[in-house]
Amino acid sequence: MEKRGHYLEIIIKNFLGFWALFSGFLFPFIIFLILFYESRLAIKNFGIVKFLTTSTWDPVSQTFGGLPMIVGTLISTFIAVLIAAPVAIGIAIFITELAPSWLKGVITSAIELLAAIPSIIYGMWGFLILANFMRSYVEPFLQKIFSPFPLLGKLFSGPPTGIDVFTTSLVLSIMIIPFMASVVKDSFNLVPSVMKESAYSLGATKWEVIKDVVIPYTISGITGGLVLSTGRALGETMAVTFLAGNVAQIPSSLFYPFTTITVALANQFTEADTPLYLSSLFYLSLILFVLSFIILSFAKIMVLRLQKRWK
Repeated sequence: MEKRGHYLEIIIKNFLGFWALFSGFLFPFIIFLILFYESRLAIKNFGIVKFLTTSTWDPVSQTFGGLPMIVGTLISTFIAVLIAAPVAIGIAIFITELAPSWLKGVITSAIELLAAIPSIIYGMWGFLILANFMRSYVEPFLQKIFSPFPLLGKLFSGPPTGIDVFTTSLVLSIMIIPFMASVVKDSFNLVPSVMKESAYSLGATKWEVIKDVVIPYTISGITGGLVLSTGRALGETMAVTFLAGNVAQIPSSLFYPFTTITVALANQFTEADTPLYLSSLFYLSLILFVLSFIILSFAKIMVLRLQKRWK
């Protein structure tokens, strides 16, 4: 019996170890190899620097440059995280520290329901309802306020259409708020009660406890929520497809249409009628894969450094 249990333990250990290795290393590496193999024609024709710095995407003349898609992906993700982060942290603070007991469960359930809504529903809602509201009220209002200022006026210039960077980033931020808020809320709940009670006993106010005890203790969890949200925003497709406008240009204003890597892939993959065109789309996929890996790895390093610092 002991030998049988020993052999069973070895089999289970090796089985779980293989799938952990496969999902954590081998599977991403296989994906990278496939994307690289399919992109080799575009890499051979355009190289790395030229493809990353060229703004022309013209299937007719067989000239492809990925700069507008890359810039659009980074801009929309950055703005979405910039909007979502303070809102998500505020929600987590309210649920864990301020809300009465009967209200905590209601808000938590509502946040979880938001995370369960399919992305295409967000896209349709943004396209049919939010875009009209942004075009008619919000964007003209922002132009009226910021137009006297040179730099901000440029940022909010252009015809308000509602199908632009600003609306897309706003919908993306709404989509990632539930993920970020859930992670941050769980991190706040892990703060030992004795730490907060000790601060209260020393005369600290509730805000001081949140600012000086809860947030520093959970900074790695907050950063982890940012990491997950960034990954979700980078790879979002359907909602962005509805709202971006699919124009291969580098937007000089928040009210300009644009495109992202995922939008270009969703809209053009079935239209790729030449080997170079198809290879260029795979090249964009490879860039998105590497870009996501770099950003998430950098964020993970930040989390580890913050954990070490606060310990």
